[in-house]
Amino acid sequence: MELKYRTHGTCSQQINLVVEDGIVKDCEFIGGCRGNTQGVAALVKGMKVEDVIARCEGIQCRGGTSCPDQLAKALKSML
Repeated sequence: MELKYRTHGTCSQQINLVVEDGIVKDCEFIGGCRGNTQGVAALVKGMKVEDVIARCEGIQCRGGTSCPDQLAKALKSML
């Protein structure tokens, strides 16, 4: 399943995801702090969706959310 998720309250504008059989196969942030978003994307590839949500949900940067928190929201919307 592929998803283009429009983020809210973060420097990144969008997260592009590919999930197969409950595993994150690809993750790409559009915009945001390049090093951080590339790092998060690389770290979650190959992880179970539920594990990514558990680790990233609730992380705050500004405005009560963050790029990892938005990733968790995107993945939750796919469940």
